[in-house]
Amino acid sequence: MARLVAAFGASHSIMLVSQREDWMHGFRAIDPKNPFLFDKSGEKTDYAALLAATPPGAAEALASPEVMSQRYDQAEAAMDALRERIHAARLDVLLIVGDDQTELFRTTHNPSIAIYWGEMIRNTKREPAAPSDAWVKSARMWRHEPEADRDYPVRSDLAEWLIRQLCDRDFDIAALDGLEPGQFEGHAFQFIHRRLLQGGSIPVDHMTPVIPVILNTFDPPNQPTPRRCVQLGAALRELIAAWPQDLRVGVIASGGLSHFVVDEALDNEVLDAIRRRDSAALAALDPKRLQAGSSEIRNWIVVGELASDLELDQVEYIPAYRSPALTGTGLAFASWKTLE
Repeated sequence: MARLVAAFGASHSIMLVSQREDWMHGFRAIDPKNPFLFDKSGEKTDYAALLAATPPGAAEALASPEVMSQRYDQAEAAMDALRERIHAARLDVLLIVGDDQTELFRTTHNPSIAIYWGEMIRNTKREPAAPSDAWVKSARMWRHEPEADRDYPVRSDLAEWLIRQLCDRDFDIAALDGLEPGQFEGHAFQFIHRRLLQGGSIPVDHMTPVIPVILNTFDPPNQPTPRRCVQLGAALRELIAAWPQDLRVGVIASGGLSHFVVDEALDNEVLDAIRRRDSAALAALDPKRLQAGSSEIRNWIVVGELASDLELDQVEYIPAYRSPALTGTGLAFASWKTLE
């Protein structure tokens, strides 16, 4: 029988594919223009209002160049350590629970939940960078392949079975068995492949098969509720245990935590509920608080419930403030205790 033997969580913020100087200078230039700013109560706001509400001295304490440089190093070390823990788990397949932001889908047709079950999933090569390209485009291009398109393996038989079984349990699952020309897997899945499933001590020719589980966290009006995310995690946990083949299965939440306004209270509330295996608390989270980038907390809710039979072992939380208005990302990297 298949066993869920490992679980992980990782932010995939653009901060994690940016350079140290971008943390200190680049985001200060672009965050004032960000149209997706919400305050901690979930109300739409703007940079000027956030700046006006920032307590005196907070920016100097939380977003100084020295603090940002320290947190940049902390994030790099956390990603390196997580990559090694994933590799050490010796997985036969890794479910990646991530979100799509008009990469595979458009607002003309945007399912709430989808699963990819093709034999392979493609990441595309980088577009050539012109001297005039903004640094942010160069950062996004890091997620793409350096030289040529690359196809990554998918555990398609298990993915198809999960789709059928979830539909039997009254989940409405969109099914993808391939990509259109020019499409790529999307940022939530690119990041896991490029940063956490290769490099370090991982052999160059080794690649763990994946199953992309895709949530519409970002775009109203059909985002799954926290309650539905808990239900999905519970169903996936039961179905993995029912798969008849002997497989070591892992799962990873890709994205989050709070952004583009750092909300340490929300982030710690979520992490504490996952640590306590408190399904009711996760289900009761107010969706209004899960706006814009913070919507990716839904991915962690699914994984928290899916992995509730495991013990949350290590969490590295980094409140990565990046501007005087305290915009940024609550970066988190987590691993549950791996079973032998």
